Amino acid sequence: MSESGPACARCHRRFAAEDRVALISGRIMGDECTDFFYWCAGCEVYTIRLYRDSFTVGESAHDSEPIPRDEGDRRLQLVRGCPEPENERCRCESHRAYFGGWLD
Repeated sequence: MSESGPACARCHRRFAAEDRVALISGRIMGDECTDFFYWCAGCEVYTIRLYRDSFTVGESAHDSEPIPRDEGDRRLQLVRGCPEPENERCRCESHRAYFGGWLD
């Protein structure tokens, strides 16, 4: 797994804990997938740190490309529509919409 912490995909500034605005977890084909949303106020973009714990490969993490505010806000609305976004086994409408029907 990546040893470095998440950084803004545009300016590469390392995020502090308070820069994290949301997370959502789900299980896809037996793998645990967790997306952590970070907001860079200076660049006005979101970066998503994608963690994957794969049964066959192990753990991995990487950061998304910069996500424009409108797209990030749309995704955050889905995450915030779930009462338990960290619950990888949740099958609420928000989880299903966020993960596009790929949930186990």
